[in-house]
Amino acid sequence: MVPSANLLDGKVAVITGAGGGIGRAAATLFAENGATIIAVDIVDGPNQDTVDAIVDAGGRAVMVNVDVADPAGMEQMMDFAEREFGRIDVVFNNAGVMLDGDTDAVETDDATIDKTFDINIKGVLYGCRYGIPALRRAGGGSIINTASFVASLGAATPQIAYTASKGAVLSLTRELAVIHARENIRVNALSPGPLRTEMLMSFLNTEEKKQRRLVHVPMGRFGEATEMAQAALFLASAMSSYVTGTNLQVDGGLTAAYVTPE
Repeated sequence: MVPSANLLDGKVAVITGAGGGIGRAAATLFAENGATIIAVDIVDGPNQDTVDAIVDAGGRAVMVNVDVADPAGMEQMMDFAEREFGRIDVVFNNAGVMLDGDTDAVETDDATIDKTFDINIKGVLYGCRYGIPALRRAGGGSIINTASFVASLGAATPQIAYTASKGAVLSLTRELAVIHARENIRVNALSPGPLRTEMLMSFLNTEEKKQRRLVHVPMGRFGEATEMAQAALFLASAMSSYVTGTNLQVDGGLTAAYVTPE
């Protein structure tokens, strides 16, 4: 079977963190490939910008502003998406945070740990909890959970809560993939390397921090959100029909080599 030129024709995709970065790039690319987009974010302005860009380009998208760490809000969002468009085929649990003050186990305070875990772990879990019943009713589908290269390696710049949360995303992804494999529900993780996004550039807020991260990347540059969106499109589409329980690392070779600082 030759896939459609538009890889997501007729599909309905829920994308969290759609107001910027990977989420916006994925929402735009998925829409270009025929998907109807439910753009989910906690901030309405940037989220509306994403939707407007899709609609202006001739695509189909609506926005829902919700905190992914709020289970009632996530349930209502999924109910709305399925009711409005008749089905859900793709759930891209992409929303995440990387907070100031997230350093090591000794210095990182409980508030930073709790907020990081609430969004980065519970937000993914709620997306799965309330998305899976809709995917079942659609006859199957794809779940993509954004993890990170730091789930596989320790981060050069300490960020203990973020690193631990992304490790949990990998474990959650594997478990759900096994549980739901025979329901035609595929569950995969996407692990970006260091990206030129507002979130990471704000965290790596000095040239020294940026170079400390880049020296470990064999390709020698930050990745782009559009490159992650292309990987997510593969996982969302029938191109990856025999792929589940995997961690797709899109990281410029970072996890493939041990690179020492000069």
